[in-house]
Amino acid sequence: MHRIQRKKRRFSALAALVLAALAAWGALRAAVPDTLYLEPGRPLTLASLPFLQAGAPAADAAAPAASTATGGSQNTTLRLFGVLPIKTVRTVQAARRTVLVSGAPFGVKMLADGALIVAFSDQHTALGAENPAKAAGLRLGDLIVSAGGVPVRGNADLTAAVTAAAGRPLTIEYQRGGAQCTATLTPVADRDTGAWRAGVWVRDSSAGIGTLTFTDPEHATFAGLGHAVSDTDTGEAFALLSGEIVPVAIRAVRKGAAGSPGELRGEFSGTAMGTVRANDATGVYGVLTGAAPAGEALPVANIQEVAPGDAEILVTLSGTEPQRYAVRIERVDLTAADPNRNLLLRVTDERLLQTTGGIVQGMSGSPIVQNGRLVGAVTHVLVNDPARGYGIFAATMLEKADAAAG
Repeated sequence: MHRIQRKKRRFSALAALVLAALAAWGALRAAVPDTLYLEPGRPLTLASLPFLQAGAPAADAAAPAASTATGGSQNTTLRLFGVLPIKTVRTVQAARRTVLVSGAPFGVKMLADGALIVAFSDQHTALGAENPAKAAGLRLGDLIVSAGGVPVRGNADLTAAVTAAAGRPLTIEYQRGGAQCTATLTPVADRDTGAWRAGVWVRDSSAGIGTLTFTDPEHATFAGLGHAVSDTDTGEAFALLSGEIVPVAIRAVRKGAAGSPGELRGEFSGTAMGTVRANDATGVYGVLTGAAPAGEALPVANIQEVAPGDAEILVTLSGTEPQRYAVRIERVDLTAADPNRNLLLRVTDERLLQTTGGIVQGMSGSPIVQNGRLVGAVTHVLVNDPARGYGIFAATMLEKADAAAG
């Protein structure tokens, strides 16, 4: 009996060990992207996962690396400590790009491609309080793009359509969560003025301050912020119709604290530097049309070259001239579901901590430099720990900038 029990315990322990090994193997596979980019002639190494090595097992060192050439790319097998196969990835050879790293503050002015619902307002009518928009099923964050078959580019277009309907049912086309939707809204007459109302407040423009990450003179493009410009009331990304970027001079800093993010405060100055082509989840991108701020020419790191360790960020705390401040990259996630959180960093520079408390609003887009390369940009602050925040890979922003420029 005791022998049977011991065998059962050994089997259970072995099964648990096998399951743990399979889970670890699966986690390692998930931590590596399917495709990685390399400079021609460079071996594949993962700075954030140094225990994964490309090539043949150590016992067969004379054998060629486990790869199959396919034109400008090849399949490379990554092995745990060079022995246990973990994942085969596609490596693409591509020349390294160089950009002008900025860190200068800039302003973003945008007009919406529609009318964004930011509030509801009950209307006082002869029948009492009514709200046509709510009755039609509209919600905060919906983007109205058409009313009565007429395109809506802003508040004036929506007001004109509601007035023209004069109480008749009005077909509203709107976007919600990326889906195109339709509703029927019946305007009501204000009891005191007789004016026709829909019962909504909408926003059709936006302006704010952020940090320019880089410019690419060769392609006349720019990238900044590291995240989308979002509406302050709804949190929805601003649907872009047109926009421009302008220089900004920082005039004051509101220091952040746990639970209360700080802020860079500045004023727009000068003429437009560029046209916004995309308000993307990963940043604001466009084409340069004027003189952009000067910057330092630095190569852009491929994502597998970014490692936990010391780095610097470029931030402007006064005027228009950025300075470098020390940070530490605490974590690198090559396959994060949210590209704004590929990097976790901590501000270690006492000068910056004394002035700002860490990362504050307006620093989004601040370039992150490591080992002489542009590796990323600041995106968000941890509200309860302002010395820490998230970052995005610079390689991701460069790819998006190229796409925005066509």
